[in-house]
Amino acid sequence: MISYLGKRFIDIIFSLLAIVFLSPLFVLISLSIFIFDKGPIFFTQKRIGRRNKIFKIIKFRSLPVGTKNISSDKLPEIKTTKVGKIIRRTNVDELPQLFNILKGEMSIVGPRPPLSSQKELINLRNKNKSINCRPGLTGLAQINGFDNMPVQIKASYDYEYSTKMSFLLDICIILKTFIYLLSPPPKY
Repeated sequence: MISYLGKRFIDIIFSLLAIVFLSPLFVLISLSIFIFDKGPIFFTQKRIGRRNKIFKIIKFRSLPVGTKNISSDKLPEIKTTKVGKIIRRTNVDELPQLFNILKGEMSIVGPRPPLSSQKELINLRNKNKSINCRPGLTGLAQINGFDNMPVQIKASYDYEYSTKMSFLLDICIILKTFIYLLSPPPKY
């Protein structure tokens, strides 16, 4: 079992190192969005965090300016921008969330922060107490096909993570995230 203080310390160190190491990629993506897609480079969206606290998640913008806030399972219905196709396929649109981690709003590993419109998922997380975990950039549900997964299964993975949270589990989830990113999505 890892303490919240130990987990927070690891989050700060990892996010700082990742931001520094990935800064050339941040610049390249930012310039690409600015040149080819016109409009803001970043996209912020209100999400539900630890203990139901609302915060703004930061992403590289991959959708046209003015697109409504929708959950990721609805994205196939919306046309992405030129650069958005590439950054979504590779999941690098999520990299600015390293700043959310640094600020303490998120963790490297934990349940993904839902939109306030995802009431059923929020209610299930409140019931099983996994809402008390800091939301993550990746998590147990993510490595098992998060986007097409029924909310009951997402919530059960969130509960499992919240009861088994450990340094070793976090390392396994991080490693499996890289494998998952290179694999075709599972069907539900």
